[in-house]
Amino acid sequence: MSGENSSADDAQLVWDVVVVGAGPAGASAAYAAAVAGRRVLLLEKAELPRYKTCGGGIIGPSRDALPPGFELPLKDRVHAVTFSNNGRFTRTRRSKQMMFGLINRPEFDQQLVEHAQKAGAELRTGAAVQRVEQHGSAVPDRRTVAVVLQGGETLLARAVVGADGSASRIGAHVGVKVDQVDLGLEAEIPVPETVAEDWKGRVLIDWGPMPGSYGWVFPKGDTLTVGVISARGEGAATKRYLEDFIARLGLAGFEPSISSGHLTRCRADDSPLSRGRVLVCGDAAGLLEPWTREGISFALRSGRLAGEWAVRIAEAHDAVDTRRQALNYAFAVKAGLGVEMSVGKRMLAVFERRPGVFHAVLTGFRPAWRAFKEITQGRTSLGELVRSHPLAQRALTTLAPEPAASAKAAEANADDVDDADTEDSVTS
Repeated sequence: MSGENSSADDAQLVWDVVVVGAGPAGASAAYAAAVAGRRVLLLEKAELPRYKTCGGGIIGPSRDALPPGFELPLKDRVHAVTFSNNGRFTRTRRSKQMMFGLINRPEFDQQLVEHAQKAGAELRTGAAVQRVEQHGSAVPDRRTVAVVLQGGETLLARAVVGADGSASRIGAHVGVKVDQVDLGLEAEIPVPETVAEDWKGRVLIDWGPMPGSYGWVFPKGDTLTVGVISARGEGAATKRYLEDFIARLGLAGFEPSISSGHLTRCRADDSPLSRGRVLVCGDAAGLLEPWTREGISFALRSGRLAGEWAVRIAEAHDAVDTRRQALNYAFAVKAGLGVEMSVGKRMLAVFERRPGVFHAVLTGFRPAWRAFKEITQGRTSLGELVRSHPLAQRALTTLAPEPAASAKAAEANADDVDDADTEDSVTS
């Protein structure tokens, strides 16, 4: 709990940290702040559990970022990957050790929220946030943020974490900028036991017909999660790819239980991660791996960091200290996740131009397969791989030179709210 209460706290409860969005990023942030003993409120506009368009692959970095004692609700354990290049040149590679696990998001997210609640966070569902304000009549002092719900109710907090997804209202307040938007389409297809058995422990990754696109099959017991992703703007072609992909796999005769779509948004290098006492993480910050568009590990890791730094911001007594903590949060994100994203963007650039080469290397070059396994198992990362392997470094530098970094953009990354007297709020 807060050590000091102002007169505003006496008139209306002031939360130390309010987290907006109860997905993996928000639940991780709420857990981290609650474990530190703070008064934490977790807001979610839907009722839980709720469905999310997501392959549901849990790689090593995701497992490492889970709360202590978290039991993964795995539907399958992956020991084999079948690769194909737009349906051709199919080859399966196997691993004695599990590479990654597969989960259904409704169960996974629900468990993460329960861990946050056990740590002391309070959950409120059916609470849609309309805007946040850091100035104006709703804000009693400079140490407080007003969170305005649809319907007009106002909640007060010392710090706010925006984890409200890729169409984030909190992200709009912070000024998040994206430079890569992709469309993912997915079908949950119940299959007979004989079909399910054929897929058990094995996933399929298919390099698609549009630049940067790929498809996947993730088995989850009696259901196959089948999806494709490609750059936004190719909606009809992406839909056709999914239909062709499903037909090619011999699954067209089975009726999907759920068909869904989702836009993923990847942050620009100079995009801010904070504004005043408001931080963003996960999809709300545009944090995901640009090549694979894997987002769960980025959500879990950035959420934990956001929760930890939200505690420090809640304790900050002035704008200077608030900005210092926000800059530290931005540095922590960029030093880890930012490095991985930078390499991922270069990998995507190579993959867009030469998917056939990627396929040949992954299926025919043993060190490449070993690297794929180690990344999924969490023994290394894309960034570490390029840094520690001269051959990989040379190949990536030749095929996708690293863009010159902008020092000014880096400095501006943890943008702080200015001291103007105008009201800062998210508009609908």
